[in-house]
Amino acid sequence: MSNTIQTTGVHVRPELLTVADTVARDKGIHRDEVLDAMEQAIQRAGRSKYGHEHDIRAHIDRNTGEITLARYLEVVADDAEIENDHTQQPLARALRKKPDAVVGEFIIDPLPPIDFGRIAAQTAKQVIVQKVREAERKRQYEEYKDRIGEVVNGIVKRIEFGNVVVDLGRSEALMRRDETIPREHFNNGDRVRAYIMDVREEQRGPQIFLSRTHPDFMVKLFAQEVPEIYDGVIEIMSAARDPGSRAKIAVKSNDSSIDPVGPCIGMRGSRVQAVVGELQGEKIDIIQYSPDPATFIVNALAPAEVVKVVLDEEKNTIEVVVPDDQLSLAIGRRGQNVRLASQLSGWNIDILTEAEESERRQLEFQARTQLIIEALDVDDVIAHLLVTEGFTSIEEVAFVPVEELTSIEGFDEDVAEELRMRARGYLERRDEELNEKRRDLGVADELFEIAGVTAEIAVALGEKGVKTRDDLADLAGDELVEMMPPLVKLNEEQANAIIMLARAHWFEDENAGEAASEGEGE
Repeated sequence: MSNTIQTTGVHVRPELLTVADTVARDKGIHRDEVLDAMEQAIQRAGRSKYGHEHDIRAHIDRNTGEITLARYLEVVADDAEIENDHTQQPLARALRKKPDAVVGEFIIDPLPPIDFGRIAAQTAKQVIVQKVREAERKRQYEEYKDRIGEVVNGIVKRIEFGNVVVDLGRSEALMRRDETIPREHFNNGDRVRAYIMDVREEQRGPQIFLSRTHPDFMVKLFAQEVPEIYDGVIEIMSAARDPGSRAKIAVKSNDSSIDPVGPCIGMRGSRVQAVVGELQGEKIDIIQYSPDPATFIVNALAPAEVVKVVLDEEKNTIEVVVPDDQLSLAIGRRGQNVRLASQLSGWNIDILTEAEESERRQLEFQARTQLIIEALDVDDVIAHLLVTEGFTSIEEVAFVPVEELTSIEGFDEDVAEELRMRARGYLERRDEELNEKRRDLGVADELFEIAGVTAEIAVALGEKGVKTRDDLADLAGDELVEMMPPLVKLNEEQANAIIMLARAHWFEDENAGEAASEGEGE
């Protein structure tokens, strides 16, 4: 550990401590940070006077205000290379000044106090202002970085190109124009309540970003207005907003004896109206949450009536059937109602009228019936019976247990066996045709041999230019799904499994190469 000679040149300026205390109090920063900034300003002025190449340091005594200014010279070994004559000196020369000097310590030459000229004083002031501003920014960031998600009150300080600068007391925040509610107008001096959306440390200092359009702003307002939400008795599960127009909020009760919707509305709507007033008249639908997606979406589409709901979990889509006269109500003006319900539930919602759904089911029924008639060479009565009983593909007929077919009215064991045999014969012929087509397209056998790659998939890949195992391995799961024709049912999970099998030989080759390298090393 190096030693330091405590020789000082002292200049007493007790008023510096008073200035430091005042600045620290006004800016909300620590007194030492202000004194550090003053020390750096004095150091800069000292280097301007005595030469920037010197290692000149200043120190202000925290108790008396005494200023010490000195030049520091590091002691190095006599045989060491001197990198800088102004900051280093060999041990032999140092011993003339201090007989017990050792390598690694600093010789300190006290310097006379600086009489600040006009330029030096201006430079020092700039350094102090800059350092104090940096300390203030650091304090702002530390104060607000953990407050993201809070609602704060402030006063509009100024408007810049539609963006609102808000004075939060000891900090400024920015609310961009797209984060204000449409048709909302602010003037300097207006009080504003907003949601802290983000706090970022940028080059020009910490930036606090506010929002009045964020769904969580509405959630926080409800928590302030409804004691049951604040206490955790009622929980807000999700929220969706079309700022300034309409919003939906899903609530559930953690107490079976309390209805979650009533307390949010309040006596004669007092609670919800307080939130509506803050959101510039935005209409709010309060919806009871349900863990069952179908029930939740029926609630979310209120006030429209729903006749039927069909979920497709693989595609995260839900099909909703409504009466013909309820279609416009379910969709809402410019699709607003269904869009908010979709955001609230996290499901993609398709809305059909009863007439449209009936027509589509009829077309699907006809298409499946026609497929069975042509594939199995049966009359339309048998085909209708099979489709009515839920058979949607030839594979189902070919491999279903005989008992399921004989359970259909009018089908005995002979008829069931005949249908199964015809279905298997059709599939064999189809696969043979597809294999021939696959070969004509140049799809390699190695690709077709991958588990999960059927003849239909192989042909579809060949038509898209995917002909080898490596071609398939280069694809992403969603790309593979997109290449499939409508009749091939392949979800993304299955597609990813096929692609990983196609890539398996890459890892085998890498492992073999590593094993060979290890063998050579031995």
